[in-house]
Amino acid sequence: MLQCRFAVVAAALTAAVTVQADVSLNNMFGDHMVVQQGIATRVWGKADPGEPVTVSFAGQTKTTTALPDGTWQVLLDPVREYGGPHTLTVKGKNVVTFEDVLVGEVWICSGQSNMQWSVNQSNDPDIEKAAATFPGIRLLSVPQVGTQEPQWNFTGSWKVCTPETVGNFSAVGYYFGRQLHQTLGVPVGLINNAWGGSAAEAWVRRDKLAGHPTLRAIHDRWLAEEADLEKAEAEFEGKRAAWKVAAEQAKAAGKPEPGGKPDPKQNPDARMKGNARPGNIHSGVLTPSIGYGIKGAIWYQGESNAGRAYQYRELFPFMIQSWRDEWGLGDFPFFWVQLADYKAEKADPAESDWAELREAQTMTMNKLPNTGEAVIIDLGEGKDIHPMNKQDVAKRLARWALSETYAVPAIACRSPLYKGMERDGAKIMLSFDHVPAGPGWRPFDVAEPVGFTIAGAERKFVPAKARIRDDGRIEVWNDSVADPVAVRYAWADNPVCNMYATSGLPLTPFRTDEFPGVTAEAR
Repeated sequence: MLQCRFAVVAAALTAAVTVQADVSLNNMFGDHMVVQQGIATRVWGKADPGEPVTVSFAGQTKTTTALPDGTWQVLLDPVREYGGPHTLTVKGKNVVTFEDVLVGEVWICSGQSNMQWSVNQSNDPDIEKAAATFPGIRLLSVPQVGTQEPQWNFTGSWKVCTPETVGNFSAVGYYFGRQLHQTLGVPVGLINNAWGGSAAEAWVRRDKLAGHPTLRAIHDRWLAEEADLEKAEAEFEGKRAAWKVAAEQAKAAGKPEPGGKPDPKQNPDARMKGNARPGNIHSGVLTPSIGYGIKGAIWYQGESNAGRAYQYRELFPFMIQSWRDEWGLGDFPFFWVQLADYKAEKADPAESDWAELREAQTMTMNKLPNTGEAVIIDLGEGKDIHPMNKQDVAKRLARWALSETYAVPAIACRSPLYKGMERDGAKIMLSFDHVPAGPGWRPFDVAEPVGFTIAGAERKFVPAKARIRDDGRIEVWNDSVADPVAVRYAWADNPVCNMYATSGLPLTPFRTDEFPGVTAEAR
C-alpha cells in the first residue's frame, strides 16, 4: 500500500515537473499569425531556467537558453519575401509548432471607442461581412485588462479574416488593413487593442508619466484618489445600500424606481481597474505585445482628453515617443484620426474644447517625424459620438500609409494646412500648404467658402465672408470688423464648413490666433 502511494506521488511530481518544463510562448505567436516583413523578428516565451530553446522559421534556426527567471527570446533574421504559409517551430523539452504563418505588414490599431467600434456597428455590415473573405488578412484582438501590474500574456489568438470572424473586429482597423492588402497585394496582420472611453495617460507607463516635469500632474491627481480609496469605497457602498432600501420601499408602495442609482462605473474599485488610471492599459493591454514586429500604428482617440486639450499637446507626442522607445523599432509610422464633428451645431462662434483637442492633434505632426493626421471634420454625426462611416475614416488613414510608408505614387494623404496670414486693409489673406496646383480648392455644395470667422483686437469672433483668390489664397472679411487680427476655420464642436482640396481631402480646422483657450489651465 505504501509503495502504491509512493508511486502515485512520484507520478504526480513527474507530471508537475513536465508541466513546469514545457516551453511556452506569448500569445502574440500562434497559428495564422503574420510576421512583419523586412525586420528582425523577436520571438519570446518561458521555459525552465537554463533550458535550451531552439526556434526555426523560414529556413533559419536560432538557439538560446532560458534566463534564471525562466524567460527567453531570440531574434530571427529579417525575411524579405512576402507570403507563406510558413511553420514556426519552438523546441525546448517539448515542441511547439505554429502553422499557416504569413510574412506581411503588421499594424497596431489602438485608441478608444471609435477604434474599438466593430464592423457590425459600422455602415453596411451585412454586405461588408459578406465580402470579407480575405485569407491574406489576419486579425488579433487583445482583451481589456486594466492593472498597474505589467502583464506578460493575454487571452487571444490570430484569426483568418472571413465573414464569420470580421464582424466583431475593429471597423477602422479592418477597413484600413483591407485597403493596404488590396493595394499592395501582400498579407496584412491587424492587432486591435482599443478600449472605449480610454484616456491617453492610461496608455503610458506610470513611472514615465511620474517623471515628466508637467505631465506629473496627472500622476499626482491619481495618487490623491488612490490614497482615499478605502474611504471612497465606503461612501459608494453606503450610497448603493441606501438606494436599494429606497427602491424596495418604492416597489412595495407601487411607486416608480427612485432616481440617483449609483453607477457601477463610478465604483472606486472599478476606477482603479478602469481605462483612465495612468498606466492601466499600458500594463494590462499594451505590455504583452510590445516588442512584436510591427510596421506601424493607427490611433483614434482624444474624446476623453478633450477637457484637457492644452495638456494633450504634450501628452500625445509623449505617448507616441514612449511607444517608439519601448518597441525599439525607431520612428515607426504613427497615424491618427482627428476628432470628428460632434454635438449640436451652433450659429454663433463659440469656444470649444473639441476644437482645441483637434488643434493639439495637428500640432503633433510638427513635433514628431513620420506622423500623420486623417482629418474627418466632415464625417461625424451631431447626435452620436460614434459616427458609423468608418470606411472613409479608414481610407484617409490608409492614404497616409500608402503614400508615406509604402511610397505608392499619386496618392494624396495630406489635408490642406494653414500656413500664414497677411493683413490687406480690412481683409485677411490666408495661405496654405498641401493645396494642389491648378484650381486647388473645391468648396462643397456651394461655391463660396463656408466656416470662417473673424475678430478684431477685442477678440470677439463673428461669421466671415470668404473668397478664393486665383493664387490659391483665401481672403476673409466682415464689413463690421474694420481692423481684423485673427481668423478661425471650423472652430467649433460641430462646425458648418465646406472647404476641400481638389484631392478630396478637407481643410484642417485651424486658428491664426494664440488667444488662451478654455482648456488652457486644465490639468
